[in-house]
Amino acid sequence: MPKVFRNTYSPLFLLPAAVIYLVIFIVPTVMAFFFSLTRWNLTDWEFIGLENFRMFFEEPSLSIGFKNTFVYAVVTCSLKVVFGLLLGVFLTSKIKTKGYLQSVVFFPTLVSTIAVGIAFSMMMHPTDGLINAALSAIGIQGPDWLGDTRIALLSVAFVDVWKGVGFATVIYIAGILSIPSEYYEALQIDGGGSFRKFWNIILPLSRPATNSVIILAFIGGLRSFDLVWAMTKGGPGFTTDLIASIIYKQYQGGFYGLSTAGNVILFVFVTALAFPLYMYLNRKEVDL
Repeated sequence: MPKVFRNTYSPLFLLPAAVIYLVIFIVPTVMAFFFSLTRWNLTDWEFIGLENFRMFFEEPSLSIGFKNTFVYAVVTCSLKVVFGLLLGVFLTSKIKTKGYLQSVVFFPTLVSTIAVGIAFSMMMHPTDGLINAALSAIGIQGPDWLGDTRIALLSVAFVDVWKGVGFATVIYIAGILSIPSEYYEALQIDGGGSFRKFWNIILPLSRPATNSVIILAFIGGLRSFDLVWAMTKGGPGFTTDLIASIIYKQYQGGFYGLSTAGNVILFVFVTALAFPLYMYLNRKEVDL
């Protein structure tokens, strides 16, 4: 028997994972595509073809939802990359309390998103909130963070960054620690300082970590729902409505087939944006 076959595992080792993947992902996906073509409830269904998709694209707030979703994903992704990289560099430097600080930075990731949304919606209250109270103590009139149509979406996005930057930081810490020490030694012999260390070594050689953070944060932003719903429920008006919140409102109204079609459209939308980005980043990746 050729050596290549003697060193491979039996396909039976893949069977449990394949069954789980089939049950949890493939079957629900196929069912979602099918029920998006029907008018259904918990007891009955009727095939109506592409009618749900036509009705979904006629949703008055859909254009706002697409725009808000894209803006939200770009803002949260960009800030997580920037702050995650800076915190990763700081927490891998020679500081005595970096173990404690790493725990502090990662802690918000472990907190329930709904709890974070409720807590920050109280803290951002225009009159009784802690944030505006702190600003007024130093003579600054704080805005209505969640009631002002100009800043409501960005306010939620900043909370999302606060909660998710710890996960990005952990990825960056792993990427920075995997850089071979020979690069730092060569820079030290060359007389390079901290800026050159960051610009010439850490920034380019942590690109695999950057790619991972960008993909995960961007997809997470496109699919975001729970934080927005906990803080604003899409308001004021439709100014913080995302595609996912529009879909949820349709579920609440009992339009199950319509909302299922919305989920299919969201899946296609996320794939159409994330897959080309993934391919582009992989072509640019630097090998150590």
